[in-house]
Amino acid sequence: MAGACSLSPLLVMLLAVVSASLPVTVIRLNKAALNYVSDIGKAPLQRALQVTVSDFLDRSGEVLQSTRVQILGVHLPRLHLKFIAGLGVHLTVAVNFMVKVFRVPEPMELVLPVALLADVHVARDSIGTLVLSISTCSSLFSPAGMPDGSNSTSQELLDLVQEHIKVDLSNKLCLQLSGLVQDLNVHLGTLIGLSPVGPESQIRYSVISTPTITNDYMSMDVRAILFLLGKPILLPLHGSHPFVLPWTLGDEGAMITVGLSQNLFDCALLMLQKAGSLNLEITGQLNSKNNPLNTSTLGQLIPEVAHQFPEPMPVVLKVQLSATPVATLHTNNSTLQLRPFIEVLTASPNSALQLLFSLDVMVNLNLQLSVSRAKLRGTTSMLGGVQLSVATSNVGSIDMAQVHTLISTVFQKPLLDHFNALLGMGIALPSVLNLHYVHSKVTVCEVRAIEWPGNLFMREEVSPLRGVHPASSKTTQQTLTVMGWRNQDPGDHGGRGFPFLIAPHTRGFRSSTIS
Repeated sequence: MAGACSLSPLLVMLLAVVSASLPVTVIRLNKAALNYVSDIGKAPLQRALQVTVSDFLDRSGEVLQSTRVQILGVHLPRLHLKFIAGLGVHLTVAVNFMVKVFRVPEPMELVLPVALLADVHVARDSIGTLVLSISTCSSLFSPAGMPDGSNSTSQELLDLVQEHIKVDLSNKLCLQLSGLVQDLNVHLGTLIGLSPVGPESQIRYSVISTPTITNDYMSMDVRAILFLLGKPILLPLHGSHPFVLPWTLGDEGAMITVGLSQNLFDCALLMLQKAGSLNLEITGQLNSKNNPLNTSTLGQLIPEVAHQFPEPMPVVLKVQLSATPVATLHTNNSTLQLRPFIEVLTASPNSALQLLFSLDVMVNLNLQLSVSRAKLRGTTSMLGGVQLSVATSNVGSIDMAQVHTLISTVFQKPLLDHFNALLGMGIALPSVLNLHYVHSKVTVCEVRAIEWPGNLFMREEVSPLRGVHPASSKTTQQTLTVMGWRNQDPGDHGGRGFPFLIAPHTRGFRSSTIS
């Protein structure tokens, strides 16, 4: 129940593409999220219920008098939210109104207890965001009392005042509650905005179907679209199955569980590869004593290099990834496999770069995922050695046993620095304005798609869905699970967390220097 903010929706129209798919994210709001909203929602609801009351026509005297009635204060001892299967959320509010009636000669103060009951319907609109609306609302008024417990006012007058306040407030309270819900819709609309990934790339989330609501949680299918230069990144279908978050997945105390499919990782890596962000150049300082990237060092290993370049010349490694890196997600370890192509070049007498030889490379990296500032970030480290083989050579025969140590040594650190800089920039997770992920926990869970006549189920590798007896199992699907967010105010209570991966990019080559 945050304050209102302005929003100009940006709608992106996509043409249907045959045999291509967009990654789907599943967001599941748990009971802990409702408990948190109940806690932080008291203050704004209390302010909203501070309404005005029309004057009371006092008939107790000989002359009909118009008497001012004012709400001095509003106290909310209880705000409770619970899921309603197939509908949305039920709201129960216990509120005490401190009321002052400005009677002559002596004002009268009352405490009026009210129970406010409402059902909030959760739906999806045409632009792919959630929309909340009040489907039913009612106010139950309990007998008013005097704050000091005295009975100096006649019961008849007390009943008349209470009836006047009840008639006046019944509709106003529900209207105020509806206004708060409309403010929430403005914030929920920020889910579908474009979030930058790099200078020329963005990610956009949108809800693609009506949320599934049970008595225990609310689940939403959210499409994630990555854009490069305004065009969506699409993957071939390859018989892909619908993505379903396993029922038993996640921390019971988490406010939110977010499931990210393997497709999202693949799209992110494809985007980086298409943007040229994964390419880099590795150079050395010619005058540095520790610089191995020069023709003198290479000439000691490859005689033809020494013959062609008797004077020391700087050497450049031009690293290109023409193939998309392959991410493999497992419960206890995740890896990236790269197949770069390295061109080893040096300056010729006319200052143009001359190709000495080229190498096919295979590298495996460990991948660690984390979440900070509402972004999923990654760090990498070497997993095993670098595999090298000669692709082409303009310097005769090359003994890779001798060249391998030099190339792998100067190649590994710049490669890791480059990838960690990219993955460390991260990609925005599904979020809305003024809500942030805290206490995030990243879990990789392998689930298996189960074919059942006419349906597709998902189950965890370790435990099948309740009541499902699969006839056959196909295709292991990797998911990334994440949990929790909280309000922007640092004074608010924290929740349990959640996360995802990808990195930004710039076009062309990034340069690294070996000193």
